[in-house]
Amino acid sequence: MFPIQIPRAFALVILSAISAITFAQSFTTDKPMVHDPVMAKSGDTYYMMSTGHGLQMAESKDLKTWRVWRKTPLLTAIPAWTHDSVPGFRDHVWAPDIIRWQGRWWMAYSCSTFGKNTSAIGLVSTDSLRPLSDDGRNLIEWRDEGPMICSRGGRDNWNAIDPNFIIGEDGMPWLTFGSFWDGIQLVRLDSTMHIDRSFRQRTIARRKTEGRANPVEAPFVFRHDGWFYLFVSWDYCCRGMESTYKVVVGRSRTVAGPYLDREGRDMALGGGTLVIEGDKKQYEAAGHSAAYRFGDEDIFICHGYSIADNGASVLVQRKMEWTDDGWPVLR
Repeated sequence: MFPIQIPRAFALVILSAISAITFAQSFTTDKPMVHDPVMAKSGDTYYMMSTGHGLQMAESKDLKTWRVWRKTPLLTAIPAWTHDSVPGFRDHVWAPDIIRWQGRWWMAYSCSTFGKNTSAIGLVSTDSLRPLSDDGRNLIEWRDEGPMICSRGGRDNWNAIDPNFIIGEDGMPWLTFGSFWDGIQLVRLDSTMHIDRSFRQRTIARRKTEGRANPVEAPFVFRHDGWFYLFVSWDYCCRGMESTYKVVVGRSRTVAGPYLDREGRDMALGGGTLVIEGDKKQYEAAGHSAAYRFGDEDIFICHGYSIADNGASVLVQRKMEWTDDGWPVLR
């Protein structure tokens, strides 16, 4: 092969372009690739947190165009206790949730390894959420609040991942969580956002399936018109075009349940009314949902396995409306 001579000026242009791509701290997109998304709004900025190394974060002013933090993870330091509690866990953090409570932001996150239930839900807090700085630095200062709850294989028949905060009718925070094993769990929290041991942990959603598998996970409770709506994901995520995820819902007048579907079936006994599944046109499957009231609209989000992107996990966002008898419908 003969060497190619490139003019120096042209070479400088190429190097500048490569440098800009390599060192850019953020980029904007209207189709962010995310897994297990949740959102929060502070001031005029929407924040989206999702699974990733140290957790991924994006921000938006309009819920349409997202600025994605490329280099800096949301959690710049993973607490040492997580590695002691979950052997094999390093920095790939799963399925966060965030809430504003007593003038402070609280974020729960999942530490685990795939297919095992030796897991932990950690907690951090901060005074305020801040947008990404122009030079790409993460300006959010998180305080480690330690573990909320841990599960251990061979000891517990539940899995401490996929946390979701709820404010109950008593005005106190609650936590629902869980994946496979004995299904979706519910605990009450105290004013420090840790487990209130006076309330006995309970299972609020399961699947009725053949064999030992119990493919239900990713709970999210949304309060609307005097009801608590429990969204959960059925079947299997994380398999690209082979994923079978879908979201179902039930509701209860009290945060402690029981949660019944539209046909009156208890979700703890396998009930659930379908909300969204893969349409086989845009998405092969869709799941791990969240729901919010922003302004005068309710929105529903989840991740979908994009057919156009060969099964990549992307943000799905829909307006959520309600039937006359109070059940969610996505538009």
